[in-house]
Amino acid sequence: MRTRKVLLVIGFLVTWTYATYYLLLRQTGIHTSRHQSLQAYKLNSQARDANLQSHHLAKNVFEFVKLKYLDKQPPSVASTPQISIVAAEISAELPEQHVAKAATARIPTKTYLANGEPVFPVVVFACNRVSVKKCIDNLVQYRPSVEQFPIIVSQDCGDEPTKEAILSYGKQVTLIEQPDLSDITVLPKEKKFKGYYKIARHYGWALNTTFAVGFEFVIIVEDDLNVAPDFFEYFLGTHKLLKQDPSLWCVSAWNDNGKAAVVDAAQPELLYRTDFFPGLGWMLTKDLWAELSVKWPKSFWDDWIRHPAQRKDRVCIRPEISRTRTFGKIGVSNGLFFDKYLKHIKLSEDFVQFTKINMSYLLKDNYDNTFLRRVYTYPIVTYDELRRNLIRIEGPVRIQYTTREQYKRTTKMLGLMDDFKSGVPRTAYHGIVSFYYNKRRVHLAPNANWKGYELSWS
Repeated sequence: MRTRKVLLVIGFLVTWTYATYYLLLRQTGIHTSRHQSLQAYKLNSQARDANLQSHHLAKNVFEFVKLKYLDKQPPSVASTPQISIVAAEISAELPEQHVAKAATARIPTKTYLANGEPVFPVVVFACNRVSVKKCIDNLVQYRPSVEQFPIIVSQDCGDEPTKEAILSYGKQVTLIEQPDLSDITVLPKEKKFKGYYKIARHYGWALNTTFAVGFEFVIIVEDDLNVAPDFFEYFLGTHKLLKQDPSLWCVSAWNDNGKAAVVDAAQPELLYRTDFFPGLGWMLTKDLWAELSVKWPKSFWDDWIRHPAQRKDRVCIRPEISRTRTFGKIGVSNGLFFDKYLKHIKLSEDFVQFTKINMSYLLKDNYDNTFLRRVYTYPIVTYDELRRNLIRIEGPVRIQYTTREQYKRTTKMLGLMDDFKSGVPRTAYHGIVSFYYNKRRVHLAPNANWKGYELSWS
């Protein structure tokens, strides 16, 4: 709809320009006296100037109509850059970029084991960090089966030292290289975010290439992640949920509020449903990729995927204790959140046999009938009572919030991440953020008649 309006405005301006130009030229050819010739020359010059100004005006109107959708977004209150779903939409209106033909990837083609279990390719996204070796070392160390978990490192950027580091693993990993290393044309306002455009392009190519083999699942890992000893076991134990429950669309190994001070180290097996897409070590199905790939954005893919138009009220599984931890302070996000949050994330050291645990409690009906119902039976306390350990009863408690400002103020005091994406707080399920504080389970929750997430809270 926006593109149609823009084209109508530009069409009107161009038509007006050429009509004016034609009329002015016509007036210059009626008489040929010296005085009239001079007048005609002036009119002709004016017509050319009007034509040029109209083209500039059309260009400016085109830019204004598009950029106004960015400028009218509510100002970000978090310390993240102004990365929005609207920017991703506008990027799709830019001229098409040249796309090189994909090179044939030497990806393992076995999609199922002899016993019928699926093969889970682990796609590691790399660019120009030789430290990708730390990530690959971890994956190779904890991988229970080379056959069931082929490691595919997809490299963008064409950085030779990084490529050599990847190739040093020989047959333990498969290297595929993003063939399109061309520059990307972006709006002037988006130049500082060009790295996010290249990342989105890389993700789209690598996932298309991998799923084209016929795999049912793909596990995505960035090159700056360490994984826990039971990282692979975690996905083996949860993958069936994605097929059983249509309200689920990913399994993530990451807890955004996974700092050691706010997780229960005694319950490494505990998992949750969350409306917030965590990323940072996650699994998706071929069906989901078939849905997303046809409209994959040209930038900011993670914010785009969190938008209601993509999420469609679907949720992810996330752990109490993270099975991934990032060591990459420097990247396209320039280390935002790293010193305050990310470097304090606790990486699980236990090996939980998730394949031996009954995961049915995470199915929507079961979870909603237990988790949601129980949360609203817990007594309401204040942050001060929690901090000073003035609560006389044992067991879980609830802190209630009703406004965005109240939520942000409380999370900052608790040391939780306080930002929203598409109105959803990090780790939230139905607005409820669960964590561990002063040896007690706490649920930061909206009131019981909660009506849903507000996009304006982002």
